[in-house]
Amino acid sequence: MTKTEFLGKDFLLQSETAGKLYHSHASNQPILDYHNHLSSKYIAENKQFTNLTEIWLDGDHYKWRAMRSNGVNEKYCTGNASPEEKFMKWAETVPYTMRNPLYHWTHLELKNYFGITKVLNAKTAKSIYEDCSAQLRTDEFKVQPLLTMMRVEVVCTTDDPCDNLAYHIKHAQTSGIKMFPTFRPDKAYAFEDPASYNVYLKKLSEASSIDIQSLSDLLKALENRIAFFTKHGCRACDHGLEFIPFSNLSQADATALFAKVLKGTILLANEILGLRSFVLTHLCRQYHTQGWAQQFHVGALRNNSSRMKRTLGADIGFDSIGDFSHAYGMSKFFDRLDNENQLTKTIIYNLNPADNELFATMIGNFNDGSSPGKIQWGSGWWFLDQKDGMEKQLNTLSNMGLLSRFIGMITDSRSFLSFPRHEYFRRILCNLIGTDIENGELPDDTEFIGKMVEDICYHNAKSFFQF
Repeated sequence: MTKTEFLGKDFLLQSETAGKLYHSHASNQPILDYHNHLSSKYIAENKQFTNLTEIWLDGDHYKWRAMRSNGVNEKYCTGNASPEEKFMKWAETVPYTMRNPLYHWTHLELKNYFGITKVLNAKTAKSIYEDCSAQLRTDEFKVQPLLTMMRVEVVCTTDDPCDNLAYHIKHAQTSGIKMFPTFRPDKAYAFEDPASYNVYLKKLSEASSIDIQSLSDLLKALENRIAFFTKHGCRACDHGLEFIPFSNLSQADATALFAKVLKGTILLANEILGLRSFVLTHLCRQYHTQGWAQQFHVGALRNNSSRMKRTLGADIGFDSIGDFSHAYGMSKFFDRLDNENQLTKTIIYNLNPADNELFATMIGNFNDGSSPGKIQWGSGWWFLDQKDGMEKQLNTLSNMGLLSRFIGMITDSRSFLSFPRHEYFRRILCNLIGTDIENGELPDDTEFIGKMVEDICYHNAKSFFQF
């Protein structure tokens, strides 16, 4: 058997048919990255990074997590070590990430952006650092050219309701890559810590020009911001939740609970759930009115190390998969909106692979024939955006839904070097389908199946979000 070259032309493509599908139908499709955490400021200002650490390691909790597991001191992750010192510690870690997706992503990014095909390790680190950093200081490696290099057509950033969208407004006046905001109101129903929540309400009051003194005021303020986001191109929202909350809390009870929060009272767990469900339901009705798509990223157990959270802050690599109960609450939540004919296009992402079949079947409950793929099960997310996780998601969706209507991959990333993840996904997709054709499980119908691959990579998302 011929050995396949690492990161060669047919990387991850294990048959001739898989290769044809990828090279003829997937590889040349533009990228619509409809969910990421990129900086709108950096895009609008066409930022130039000065070194490889700045663009590649700063803020990347995936890499920090691996470095810590390899025994690297925090000084070289979030600490005060120099950029070059931090990179050297990452380079020393890379060989130990073999069979982790970081190993593939790292070398795809070096190859696709910088033309570097040698593996990164302690011996090659200095030359790679100097070479890439020198390239980054040229005009061809500013942020917008980097996106163009990867054939990115659209990026949808993730933005708090208080954001003035100044950078989106500025960028909208230019041609080229389109950048749209995504409404992420998680802080608007973070009732667990009344002190922090009331600080946030002051910001929301200022942004909306509504003095929030009641639950009714909160809802009006959020409606104000939704209208503002729509005005500036927003066509989707996103929610990061442990699980989708469902409650039959009355408006009177919700109003009373919100008044307690305003006074600084700590609510009970069931009260938080009820109030959150009430606010979230109201938001979802507004999304339907605006014609937005709504996204729910559920299942993360965040900030597990209280010691590291105290020392370094939140969301820096100490999160994991949670084992929350999803089916009942999600079904009831969507059913209420559906009964009111106010369930908009929806994407649900799960983090626990044990819930794959649950999510894959949930979407079928609310696809009502009004549009193809109205309710989507999102791509493998966070801990699952790797080969095994993607294959399981694609196989389960194929078995229990319509893979042909799937809207494909996202980066979900803060890094401007993360777009080879789309290539990674596309190669995995084409290999799965190509294997079925080779095995006689699917017909060798290049015209239809090639179009299906193109749709999953590009056209389905373009239609879903009306880009």
